[in-house]
Amino acid sequence: MSLVSSSPVLSGTGPYAIVFDLDGTLVDSIPDIHAAVSVFLTERGHAPLDLATITGFVGNGVPVLLERVLRAVGEASDAETLHTALPRFIEIYGAAPADRSKLYPGVAGALETLATAGHRLGICTNKPEAPARKMVEILGIAGFIATLTGGDTLATRKPDPAPLRHTAGRLQAAPGAIIYVGDSEVDAATAAAAGVPFVLYTEGYRKSPVTQIAHHAAFSDFAELPGLVAALSRNLAS
Repeated sequence: MSLVSSSPVLSGTGPYAIVFDLDGTLVDSIPDIHAAVSVFLTERGHAPLDLATITGFVGNGVPVLLERVLRAVGEASDAETLHTALPRFIEIYGAAPADRSKLYPGVAGALETLATAGHRLGICTNKPEAPARKMVEILGIAGFIATLTGGDTLATRKPDPAPLRHTAGRLQAAPGAIIYVGDSEVDAATAAAAGVPFVLYTEGYRKSPVTQIAHHAAFSDFAELPGLVAALSRNLAS
């Protein structure tokens, strides 16, 4: 465990409300996002973009993803164009959000261990709520997740702290009893804005070195997470 900052403080040793990002944290979802973008672009007369390019475009929600995609193929990416394009992309993606996506190794076991220990688990993602819920159901982890906030649940998306605070509120989390787990710079900024400890999953879609992303703990294997939560609580509550 790497402890980088001790400004947000956990109260006691738990149980906690543990909120997870979805794409790049619990689920490797890029293959399905890439497939949906490919269909979307083919319909508009463009060749597909490669997987690495799409991976670099994710993290800030579907509107930003589409803006980057349209700009990359030379189309206008103004608000009116995005407003027109967004429903069709969501329709394409929503039809098959988890055909190619997979849980990262150890996710289901870690969620079960944390839930059994009494922690309340939620998801806060920039993915639209409907496909996010469908994905969680298909991949078999819905039973562990008490609440889910999507990128269109509220008027704002991460890194605005409102979605994370909304998720924590739905989990009835007390101040000082919230941990956010994510994989990216957006997630780190969200946790900082909400004033909660951030745990970084290093094998997701981050664009920067681990050392350049503010975090309180980092892990590469979900088997480490239950013990890491306990260690983090001891460090930040002391």
